[in-house]
Amino acid sequence: MSQEQQRRWRLLLGNMPQLTPELNARDLGMDAALAALYNQGDEGEDQGFASSQKSKQRQAGLGGSAPKVSRWLGDIRQYFPSSVVRVLQKDAYQRLNLEQMLLEPEMLQAVEPDVHLVSTLISLNHLMPAKTKETARLVVRKVVDELERRLAGKMQQAVTGSLNRANRTRRPKRAQDIDWARTIRANLQHYLPEHNTIIPQNLVGYGRHRQSVKDIILCIDQSGSMASSVVYASLFGAVLASIKAVSTQLVVFDTAVVDLTPMLDDPVDVLFGTQLGGGTDINKALAYCQGLIRRPEDTILVLISDLYEGGNNTELLKRTASLIGSGVQMISLLALADDGAPCFDARNAAQFTALGSPTFACTPDLFPDLMAAALNKQDVGVWAAQNGIVKH
Repeated sequence: MSQEQQRRWRLLLGNMPQLTPELNARDLGMDAALAALYNQGDEGEDQGFASSQKSKQRQAGLGGSAPKVSRWLGDIRQYFPSSVVRVLQKDAYQRLNLEQMLLEPEMLQAVEPDVHLVSTLISLNHLMPAKTKETARLVVRKVVDELERRLAGKMQQAVTGSLNRANRTRRPKRAQDIDWARTIRANLQHYLPEHNTIIPQNLVGYGRHRQSVKDIILCIDQSGSMASSVVYASLFGAVLASIKAVSTQLVVFDTAVVDLTPMLDDPVDVLFGTQLGGGTDINKALAYCQGLIRRPEDTILVLISDLYEGGNNTELLKRTASLIGSGVQMISLLALADDGAPCFDARNAAQFTALGSPTFACTPDLFPDLMAAALNKQDVGVWAAQNGIVKH
């Protein structure tokens, strides 16, 4: 085994007698940062805070360990790329009770912002002192802004494009309603070379817009397992609310139901309006959403939940059948996150699909295309299959 191979295995596995590569100062720093989290390396005062402080953190509060953790957070950002830092932070939340440390503004300033961190901060919102909440909002704002740069444009383009296609007419009544670019493309076969012109046989026009073409309701389960989905759904809700051709409402629920539609101007306000954790009453949430529906045939209801019902499951299925029977296009997402399908109620998922509500997990990158397909009244189940999504 070469020295480089030994070096890599040493950093991966920790201090082992079989591995004796030469480590430079940076390698030793990386090794110490990993040992602090994963409890590797030699026992001693300089090993890190994992072995010496772990039991104190779990049993007697943080005490003087917080400064060490703060330095460690800075170290991992120095030695590893952001993608690796996020993995290490996630492990630290679980192993070192880092959630409680995030109640201090100094800790928040040291971490690498990501969706999992936002979820953690939202769940700790009710415990934070005022000075920490200000820092937490800045961290959440940074993550939301990054997500908007990545996803908002795609969402707006997909939705408005679908609405434009759905709103075209073959019988424009006025010259200003004619879409000349599409009319020319539709009549190229009627080109007359001797006159150097096209004689249009079919006109393509813009339809007359109503106040809103479609009504969209996002109904989001805010139980702890759905944390990442809440973050993405809140962002997409705010983007949809900015598109005038659709009417968007956003409802979150556990055993209570909260309508956050008035906050959709700012997804950060939406996120801090949620309360992650608690029980789940999906039937109660759908009952509230049912009361919001005015045009069933023009309504898309997106339920984002793992479908573990803490309320009346029989009534939940009856209500789902009633919504779909009334003409509502209902889609059930088991997750809206990068993590893939979570643990979910497989029986309810199968029953929802049988009732006519396609049920699957969706990534944030695919969600704009999903909404475009729904707005075009495509078969969402077929769309899912075409995109390699497993339906349940």
